[in-house]
Amino acid sequence: MSLDLPLITDLRDAALARRLQHLIDHKTKPLGALGQLESLAHQIGLILRSEQPQLQQPQMVVFAADHGLASRGVSAYPSDVTWQMVENFLAGGAAVSVLARQHGLALTVVDAGVARDLAPRAALQIRKVAHGTADCSTQPAMTEAQCLQAIRHGREVVQGLPGNALLLGEMGIGNTSSAALLMARLTGEPIEVCAGRGTGLDDAGLARKLAVLRAALTQHEQVRQPLAVLAALGGFEIAQMVGAILQAAAENRVIVVDGFITTSAVLVASRLDPLVLQRCVFAHQSDEAGHGRLLAHLGVQALLKLNLRLGEGSGAALSWPLLASACAILREMASFEAAGVTASDDDAGQSRAG
Repeated sequence: MSLDLPLITDLRDAALARRLQHLIDHKTKPLGALGQLESLAHQIGLILRSEQPQLQQPQMVVFAADHGLASRGVSAYPSDVTWQMVENFLAGGAAVSVLARQHGLALTVVDAGVARDLAPRAALQIRKVAHGTADCSTQPAMTEAQCLQAIRHGREVVQGLPGNALLLGEMGIGNTSSAALLMARLTGEPIEVCAGRGTGLDDAGLARKLAVLRAALTQHEQVRQPLAVLAALGGFEIAQMVGAILQAAAENRVIVVDGFITTSAVLVASRLDPLVLQRCVFAHQSDEAGHGRLLAHLGVQALLKLNLRLGEGSGAALSWPLLASACAILREMASFEAAGVTASDDDAGQSRAG
């Protein structure tokens, strides 16, 4: 399968990195006292190529699609919940709708492959590839052409949005199963480690889900390349998020990654171009079974751990004030010299960046 990848540059810039670290280390605080907020400020400074970064017109984009696998009982909810929740997003009643309003995030919902035709609205983009994927336990979830189309649609969505920050969310009954399958195949972890209770399956439901997922992995045993794995086992919303991640990375936007499903899209995108990870901020470690291990595979640390398992981009929205605070600290917090505050011997010496 051939994919025209956007050009993603390497953000490593030793001189800028040193200047940013010097600024952070000489703020009026002990070295490292702001912990993870300091590394976040440093990362955003590198992404935006600025010692005074400002996050502008942040865009929360929720990609929605249905999954043929849902017919096998892998979720506690029926597929109709996908389109019903899309309507809830657009009506302003979902958690992500509330949080987006609270934090001033522009909310766009993308119909990537919902199994129902939705009425056009200002906040809804119709990018439907098909009315849901096929059942990947018996055949590929999507054709190669559909997979490439979905990735292209995701790129186009980002190209049409303003701002320098993209927050990712998703909705799709059955998509924790697709995320677990992608994780298992691309990391080599056992499916029992990758898959969890999703929307709240009981023990019998989880056992049924695992049996279906094992069958799907067996069905596609020979499929190993990232794009082929995405087509065989993924979802339209995940594929469109892959495209969105690639495009946002090429545009040097800050990419705020929500939970398990969005992280599975990052996994695929990073296998296509590892440089996307330089732009990704991981909002939280969810309560879904495989998420912590998936974050470890990517070598990243999440900002929050609140035992969330909602999706929608809710965790990304909750983390947003931390990104804003990191930038404000870098821009506005005084240095020891400017404030006339006496530094410790350590603080008065060289910063950790040399």
